[in-house]
Amino acid sequence: MKKVGIIIKREYNTRVKKKSFIILTLLMPVLFAAITILPTYLATMNNSEERTVAVYDGSGIFLGRLESSEYTKFHFIPKEEYNKLRDNLKDSKYYAILAIPPNVVTTNNVEIFSEKNVPFDLKNSIDRNLSSIVEKDKRSALLKEAAVPDLERKLEAARTNIHVNTIRVGDKGEEHKSSTEIAMVLGYIFGFMIYIFIFIYGTMVMRGVMEEKQNRIVEVIISSVKPFELMMGKIVGIALVGLTQFAIWVVLFIGIFQAAKGFIPDMSPDQAQNLMAQSQMSGQMENVAQSSQVQEIFSMMSSINFPLIIGCFFFFFIGGYLLYSSLFGAVGSAIDSEEDAQQFTLPVTIPLIIAIIVMMNAITNPEGQIAFWFSLVPFTSPVVMMVRIPFGVPAWELILSMVLLVATFAGTVWVAGKIYRTGILMYGKKPTWKELGKWLTYRS
Repeated sequence: MKKVGIIIKREYNTRVKKKSFIILTLLMPVLFAAITILPTYLATMNNSEERTVAVYDGSGIFLGRLESSEYTKFHFIPKEEYNKLRDNLKDSKYYAILAIPPNVVTTNNVEIFSEKNVPFDLKNSIDRNLSSIVEKDKRSALLKEAAVPDLERKLEAARTNIHVNTIRVGDKGEEHKSSTEIAMVLGYIFGFMIYIFIFIYGTMVMRGVMEEKQNRIVEVIISSVKPFELMMGKIVGIALVGLTQFAIWVVLFIGIFQAAKGFIPDMSPDQAQNLMAQSQMSGQMENVAQSSQVQEIFSMMSSINFPLIIGCFFFFFIGGYLLYSSLFGAVGSAIDSEEDAQQFTLPVTIPLIIAIIVMMNAITNPEGQIAFWFSLVPFTSPVVMMVRIPFGVPAWELILSMVLLVATFAGTVWVAGKIYRTGILMYGKKPTWKELGKWLTYRS
C-alpha cells in the first residue's frame, strides 16, 4: 500500500501542477458563468436606441392603432411619401418602412424595408401588434354575427387556466410540493456531468499509461512496484485530480453566482409576486405567466433533496470512473500508439454513448422499463440513475444499483489488471482481441 500511495502522490502532484490543469480549472467557471449569466444580465438591460418606423397602411385597418413602445415609435405616412422613401430611405429619419398591402387580411403578409437586418425584438413587436389587431377585428365581426347579448364578456369570463400542482407523498405520508421541470433539469445536468467526467478522466488514464509506455519510463517503475499497484495508483491519483478540480469549480461557481447577484435582479418569491401583481394591473398576460413560473421555481427548489443528489453524484462518479478508467488503463497498456487506440476504445465507450441516449428517454419517463433496467446495468447506471434520482427512486433500487456497480468494478479491475500486467511490457506488436483473451489466462 505504501508503494501505491507513492504512485498516487506522484500522479496527483504531476497533474495538478500542470499549467493546462490550472488554466482549465480557473477558466472553466468563468466561461460557464459568461455563458449563463451574461445573457441574463444583457436581457435585463433595456435597449436605449429609439427607432422610428414609417408605416404605410394600404388597408386602412391599422391607422392609428399600432402601439408604440418606449423605444419603438410608429409614424403613419401617405402613399406619396412612402413611394419617395422607398427610393431614398438612407437619407430619411426613419429606421425602417413597414408596408401593409390592401389585402393583408387574406394574404397575412406585410413587408419591412430597412438598410440593415431588422432586430428580432422589433420584428416580433410588429408581428404581435398586427396579429392582435386583425384577431380583434375578426373576433368582433364574429360576435356581431352571432348576435348574442354581452357575448364577449361571457367568453372572457369563460377563459380558464388550470394550474397543475404536483405533490410528492413520502413513506410516512408526509406531503411535499414537487416540480417535474426542476427534476428534469437537475437529472440532465448531473447525468451529463458524470458522462463528461468519466470520459475525460478515463481517457486521461489511458493516455498517461501510453506516454509512460512509449517513453519506457514504465520499465523503471515496474522494477520497483507490481503492475497492478502501478495501475491502481494511477487510477486513484487521477480520480483525486478530478475531485480536486470539481471541488474548486463548486467553490468558484458559488463565488461567481453570489457576486453576480449584485448585477441581476433578485427574483425572490415576494418580488416575483409583486411583479405578477404589476403585470396583472397592466394586462401583460405573458409577464404574469413568467413571474408565476419564477415564483413556482423558488418554492419547488426547497423540496429537492440536494444532500441525497450530491451524495449519489459523488458515489456514481467515483464508481463509474473507477470502472471505466480501469478499462481505459488496460487499453493504454495494450497499445503502442494513438492509431491502435481506436480499435479498443470504441467497445469501451459504446456503453457510455448508450447511457447518454437512454438518458433522454429517462428524463421524460423515469419510471419506465428502459430507465429502470439501464439504471441497474453498471456500465450505464452512473448516468441513467443520476437522471432518475431527482424524480425519486425507491431505496432498494438505489442500493441494488450501487451494489452491482461496486461488484462490476471489482470484476473489471481484475480483468484490467490481467491485461495491464502483460500488455505494459509488450512492445512492437499490435495485439488482437484473441490475444487479449489469452493474457487473461496467464499466471504471474
